[in-house]
Amino acid sequence: MSDDDTGWSDSPLPVGLLFSQTGITAAAERTQLFATRLAISEINAAGGIGGREIVAVGQDCQANPKTFRQEATRLLDEAGVKILFGCYMSSTRKAVLPVVESRNALLAYPTFYEGFEYSPNCIYTGATPNQNTQPLVRHILEHYGSRMLLVGSNYIFPYESNRIFSDLVTESRGKILDEIYVPLDPKPEDFERTIRQIRRFSPDVIFSNVVGSGTAMLYEAYRQAGFDPARMPIASLTTSEAEVAEMSAAAAEGHFTAAPYFATLDTEPNRRFLAAYRAMFGADIPITAAAEAAYFQVHLVAAAIDQARSLVPAAVVEALGRVQFEAPQGRVAVDPTNNHTFLWPRVARVDAQKRFEIVWDPHRRMKPDPYFVSSALDDWSLVPQPAKID
Repeated sequence: MSDDDTGWSDSPLPVGLLFSQTGITAAAERTQLFATRLAISEINAAGGIGGREIVAVGQDCQANPKTFRQEATRLLDEAGVKILFGCYMSSTRKAVLPVVESRNALLAYPTFYEGFEYSPNCIYTGATPNQNTQPLVRHILEHYGSRMLLVGSNYIFPYESNRIFSDLVTESRGKILDEIYVPLDPKPEDFERTIRQIRRFSPDVIFSNVVGSGTAMLYEAYRQAGFDPARMPIASLTTSEAEVAEMSAAAAEGHFTAAPYFATLDTEPNRRFLAAYRAMFGADIPITAAAEAAYFQVHLVAAAIDQARSLVPAAVVEALGRVQFEAPQGRVAVDPTNNHTFLWPRVARVDAQKRFEIVWDPHRRMKPDPYFVSSALDDWSLVPQPAKID
């Protein structure tokens, strides 16, 4: 078969990877890069996409939005790529999307984010606020109280996430005591104000949207200040296995995260995923929800391309509405009404061994609501347990 207007041929299929191996979010992005490479290796071992081998191309994006945009441009204009997998911070996604849209390419974005976005050229496989923020707010209101102090990194996602979190808390008659932002690439002294405000207000919960290398600094400062997570925990969307690996067990224990996936999840697909990931990259490499999304999105997109026999984004997106994948977290599928993904919400607490112990799990998947049409805490928009794949 020769190239045609579908972009299909018999030659190897190049795909672009947009991840950082250096920079403030490198620890989390490295897990996404590894998981993407694992999925590609599995698909190639099974014969590729319609017999076509997938070839991954891409360079270190250095956690820098400008570098992400430049690399996306290079991949689409010079490397023959039509499909991109990657981006972590919202600032990097927003830098890349205009490049993708102007060239009618496709970006698969594997990171939880603030929602309120749609692009016909983007598939969003990370959690939206109704799939992580709502469950987290409900859990901490029920178990800890309603007085909250917010801290985040100084960029798009923390501001938007804190706005949504604040709306949920105040609608439930809770109170936001203060909202503090630290530099994206902070130093330990940047958290001194946060510690002073925690002492001043003694909140029920600290909600953290600090990202990357600053996360361990915050948790260590909290521990050194002598605060008690059993009474006043840090609750976060941005603290994953990758960030926990960079802090002491004493600093990590007792704090909460909401996500669709944790490495401790006891499912057969997850056991297979963990074994394959560790065999390829080592037993000590952390595995995160963002990595799991990076893994399953490659399988979803590959299945859609195979069905469509086309690389035209509209055809691939249309086919994505017909495919599903038994992911480590549970069976996932893209919602054709908004290009976001049905996911399985969970809340977990870090134990003394720095493992996430799942404390809330409805064992059902949730429809994505990226526009947050309903912010009621008792409106879960849960859909029934899907049937087994044929």
